[in-house]
Amino acid sequence: MSVGPLIKTWRTRRRLSQLDLALEAGVSARHLSFVETGRSRPSEQMLLHLAEHLEVPLRERNRMLLAAGYAPVYAQRPLDAPELAPIRGALDQLLTAHEPFPAVVVDRHSNLVAANAASRLLTEGVAPHLLEPPVNVLKCALHPEGMAPRIENLAEWRAHLLGDLAGQRDQTGDEALAELYDELAGYPGPEADSGAHPVFVPLKIDGLTFLSTRTTFGTAVDVTVSELAIEAFFPADEATFRACSTRR
Repeated sequence: MSVGPLIKTWRTRRRLSQLDLALEAGVSARHLSFVETGRSRPSEQMLLHLAEHLEVPLRERNRMLLAAGYAPVYAQRPLDAPELAPIRGALDQLLTAHEPFPAVVVDRHSNLVAANAASRLLTEGVAPHLLEPPVNVLKCALHPEGMAPRIENLAEWRAHLLGDLAGQRDQTGDEALAELYDELAGYPGPEADSGAHPVFVPLKIDGLTFLSTRTTFGTAVDVTVSELAIEAFFPADEATFRACSTRR
């Protein structure tokens, strides 16, 4: 696909008109129209400027640059590369500091990258085939041989995970996420009911109640780093806090 249709695709995903994007990015609506139709070739600077306003992931910005005839500007290093040692150190520190509560690091497809010792609390009883690399944490959560039988509010938690995944799929257009969504949605499970928590969606498992957070590297300019997320689980009540603390 040439760069013009790619820009239009991302603009459409963000539900912006050409005029909306032109005003936000401070460019001519006429020039933007010419770029999208292929009548004008954007400069590298213009292309990156538009991608920034469209919140295009770094991986896809490289793809846009290639489509326009430019070299990619964002490196994609393996996590064990020497240059990423500070990132690995930060992840290790965050995971360890979060104990005795579970925390994991996942990639853009929710495949497990790293986990702290307390995360075993969540994976107890999960079928061995679900824990073979690459481990997908969403499959572990919703598969009938995974955590699902132990999740007390499965309908609510399942709806939350599927809704979040659908949002990521629609925001990125990632075919792998679409396939993952279809697989997870096909797992047996109850439909969401009206018992939602008024403040957040809790994970209730084995008598414990957690709230979860997601943390990313906000200043990443490496594709690999930009796609990492730390999923941390915090005790949502005193009983859960005490139960986790005694497991040290």
